[in-house]
Amino acid sequence: MKIDDGRPALASLIPPSWLERLSDGGVFDEKLVKLDTFLRAERVEHNVYPPQQLTFAALRHTAFSELNVVILGQDPYHGKGQANGLAFSVGSGVKIPPSLRNIYKELHADIGCPIPDSGELESWAEQGVLLLNTSLSVREKAAGSHAKKGWTQITDRMIEVISQREEPCVFILWGSHARKKAEMISSHHVVIQSAHPSPLSAHRGFWGSKPFSKTNEALRRIGRGEIDWALD
Repeated sequence: MKIDDGRPALASLIPPSWLERLSDGGVFDEKLVKLDTFLRAERVEHNVYPPQQLTFAALRHTAFSELNVVILGQDPYHGKGQANGLAFSVGSGVKIPPSLRNIYKELHADIGCPIPDSGELESWAEQGVLLLNTSLSVREKAAGSHAKKGWTQITDRMIEVISQREEPCVFILWGSHARKKAEMISSHHVVIQSAHPSPLSAHRGFWGSKPFSKTNEALRRIGRGEIDWALD
């Protein structure tokens, strides 16, 4: 489906400053049209998360010109009320998921930040931390259900556009899925990677990886401001 200006309906959810960079002669729009058609049908038959208006929340919270760090996740949370459009984040009052709980534990061990009571990560996003999943929607209780429905091409385009920036930034890649994107990232950026913070894989190299202190060290080295990772 298209909106009045001829662009696909999903495009109306993408901030203009991002959309103008993502556009690539119509190919990006064609992919959005196909994805929009799929999602409309999917929402008729199933619960889909996050809510449609939050699909591109990560881009709305972090302007392209203010981007400092990319944290790359995989899927939105697939439980009711969890996904809010920011990778690994949940809204106020929502029980903190296991992966985010482990992120908080590593944050405390790395730089001493108190472990927060809330799963909201908006303060990171507002400091230029793009909390991006490689798939931006999911069917309820069906992890990975939308991963092969067109999102990979959309979010790969986002990674490509960021990689093409002259100003360097830091990419944090957690888990094998995210680490596969390392080959897309130009060498003038900084890449920090480890195992995923999920309880199933954190013991394979996430614990003790010190992503937060390494990120701030890299930001200092490239002449950008540090992130205040403390959430409480």
